[in-house]
Amino acid sequence: MKVVLFCGGYGMRMRNGAADDVPKPMAMVGPRPLIWHVMRYYAHFGHTEFILCLGYGAAHIKNFFLNYQETISNDFVLRNGQAELLSTDIADWTITFVQTGIESPIGERLRRVRDYLDGDEMFLANYADVLSDVPLPDMIERFSNTDAGASMMVVPPQSSFHCVEMDEGGKVGSITAVSEMPLWENGGYFVLRQEVFDHIPENGDLVADGCGELAKRGRLLAYPYRGFWKPTDTVKERAALDNAYTHGDRPWALWEKHPAASIA
Repeated sequence: MKVVLFCGGYGMRMRNGAADDVPKPMAMVGPRPLIWHVMRYYAHFGHTEFILCLGYGAAHIKNFFLNYQETISNDFVLRNGQAELLSTDIADWTITFVQTGIESPIGERLRRVRDYLDGDEMFLANYADVLSDVPLPDMIERFSNTDAGASMMVVPPQSSFHCVEMDEGGKVGSITAVSEMPLWENGGYFVLRQEVFDHIPENGDLVADGCGELAKRGRLLAYPYRGFWKPTDTVKERAALDNAYTHGDRPWALWEKHPAASIA
């Protein structure tokens, strides 16, 4: 299945200043940028055709892949000054780079790459800024066994805050952690059918417009997941993932744990 990655936003909370024009998917986690980890996750399950929806900082993403160095994350033999790779990352990947606008919302970015999907009935999509070990084959199978127009992974709220229930006089009845409440939020992993395009207007949004309309029609499927899921909306969150990688705590790197299961 083709994988559409939205990697053209500003990522303002991840930037170090006005002069920092590196898009959020290019933030480093270990020796590779975030977008590589997301793509490697999909490739582990055999999905190696990627469509990158570029926008802000597109040159950084293009240059990374145009000058990709396999030796950084693969074993090799140096013979007569030439590196002979013992394994490879992206040799079998097909990556389509599409400029989808600097200010375009997610839905419009998706609309602008529709032609590159070749009319495939189903395809995958991701914000390219979240890491997870969600069992993708199961998510796809559950969706394919229905006639829904879209499926989105949903996760428990990540906030560390507490909600307070009180009466009109201000007397507190209960205090509940947001993460323990019966609420779910968008996890950023999607399985979509072409039908979703029928509900995204020009300059529309994938979730608010596309998924919102499908939900009204009873055609949106949720995939609840309580396993590992980490966003990188802030510098602190990215730094935490980088630190975890350094210490060998990287549950999203399924290709390291189960290499034999990888189809790529």
